[in-house]
Amino acid sequence: MSINNKKESSSCDINAKSCSCSKEENFEIDLKSHWNDAYSKSETKKLGWYETFPEPSLQLIKKCNFNKEASLLNVGVGATTLIDELINIGYKNIIANDLSLTALEIIKNRVGDNKNKVKWIVDDLTKSKILINNEPVDLWHDRAVLHFFNEETEQDAYFKLLNKLVKPEGFVIIAAFNLNGATKCSGLPVYRYDEKMLIEKMGNSFELIESFDFTYQMPSGDLREYIYTLFKRKFLMNKL
Repeated sequence: MSINNKKESSSCDINAKSCSCSKEENFEIDLKSHWNDAYSKSETKKLGWYETFPEPSLQLIKKCNFNKEASLLNVGVGATTLIDELINIGYKNIIANDLSLTALEIIKNRVGDNKNKVKWIVDDLTKSKILINNEPVDLWHDRAVLHFFNEETEQDAYFKLLNKLVKPEGFVIIAAFNLNGATKCSGLPVYRYDEKMLIEKMGNSFELIESFDFTYQMPSGDLREYIYTLFKRKFLMNKL
């Protein structure tokens, strides 16, 4: 997938010590190449979104009271350690999705032989060709993916896919930059959210169980403001 964006040399993440911003005013970026480059050219633990331990996500997953057979879909995983932790807990139906094959290979190498306990899917959430045919899941987990979709058409495609894949009484965790958060990440513009905006996007088929703001400390020491939300799908699904 490619998009056209305008970028200026002064438009990096607020307070960031380093970023991948371009000095050109206009450019076309292929997102798959962008993320493959991000993961291949930088040490994983130094990436601005890397979590040593994904505590907020695990906190919300625990509240869902899943059994170990639950199907847990983590979209836009990057090189997250959440996959490692879900394997360690003993979940048997983990699905890891990202646009970047390079990112998925980093996790595979890190978890070693346990990689066979995970279903790995390279797919674009806004133009899905694989996930769209996946069986419904008990959990849709997204940390720091949704906010990269700035166009309404991208957002609509994202939530249409989410609605198709989440089971009745299934759960959705979305963590995105909140309204006080940075306006760019990895040199790309982001679309920030608050609780009300996410409730509206999720629609009447879902009820909000919990939401909280969370300040994440980047490996550089800089801070990023997130909103974390946990939704539950109502038993009776609306037709799409």
